[in-house]
Parts: sequence; C-alpha cells; structure tokens
Amino acid sequence: MFKNIVQITHQLILDHVKVGDCVLDATIGRGYDTAFLAQLVGPSGQVYGFDIQPQALQATQERLKALNLGENVHLFQASHAKLDKILGPQISFDCVIFNLGYLPKGDKTLTTHAESSCQAIQQCLHRLKPNALLLIASYIGHPGGQEEYQAIQHFLSQIDQKQFSCGQFEFINQKNQPPKLFIIERRPSHVL
Repeated sequence: MFKNIVQITHQLILDHVKVGDCVLDATIGRGYDTAFLAQLVGPSGQVYGFDIQPQALQATQERLKALNLGENVHLFQASHAKLDKILGPQISFDCVIFNLGYLPKGDKTLTTHAESSCQAIQQCLHRLKPNALLLIASYIGHPGGQEEYQAIQHFLSQIDQKQFSCGQFEFINQKNQPPKLFIIERRPSHVL
C-alpha cells in the first residue's frame, strides 16, 4: 500500500518510464529521484537535473557515482525556471518530476517559489512528448509552501484540457500538512 507521496510518485514513474527515455528532475535535491530515473532510463536514456544549491549538485553527483550512474546525467546549478534558456528548444521529455520546497537537511529558508515554479512548469508542458507525465510534489508545511501550491493549482486549472489531463492526489487523514501531488499527462497528439 502507499504510505507517502514519494511511493506514489515512484510507482507512477515505474509504470511509465522505460529504457531509452529522456527525463527531467527539475529539483534534484539529494539526488534520490535523479538516481531512480537514471536507473530506469539506462545508459541509452538521458536524465537532466536542475537545482540552485551547490550542495544539492554535490550530493547528487556523489549518489550517482556510488551507484555507477551518471554518464547520461546532465546536471545544472540553476533555477528550473531557466531550463528553456539552458537546454534550448530541441529536448523533449517522457517524464518530468518536481519536488518543491526546500533541500532536505538543508537551509529551510531557501525554498522554491510560486513564480519560478510556475514558469518552469509552463516550460516543461511544452516539452512533454505525447503521453508524457509531469509529476509535482508540493510541500505546503513551510513558509510560502501553501501559496506556491495554490498558485500551481490555479495555473494548472487553466491549461487546455484538449492537450493535458490534470489531477491531484492528497492524503486527507495525515497530520502535519502532508505534500500534495499534481499529476499531468500530455494527451496523445491525435486528440484534439
């Protein structure tokens, strides 16, 4: 059974991502999701990752090295809101994951923000291949977290239902403001 948002997210990814896919971890944090994605796509796939904090990149690089992964992983110390500028127009994704909030065991005053997160999500939507997934774990228990969640929820409620299916999952009986998960799937290109 599912105990938390991470388990649900990973199950969705397991059911969707395959060897050779191109994926994005828009908030690499300590590198757990980055490594998980790298294992799934294998050496023929590509993983891109963004984080503004140098310690996040270092932790992720160390995790990848310990698992003998990383030759097909491209990490950038930059805001996820700059991915269009950094990646250029040619890269599209089979799966994108965001874990919003702050770096675990890091400075809790350095957090993701509504404006830059919505910008990054907008950029990712245009890069999703048909049937691709965009998963956003929104942590609401820290200062600014609730506002970021509400901004993203509002933004996603406005996107074209002919192009995307959007939903959200939340545990309604857990204490301490558990994270909420947005699940977006790009519809097949033949659906208008």
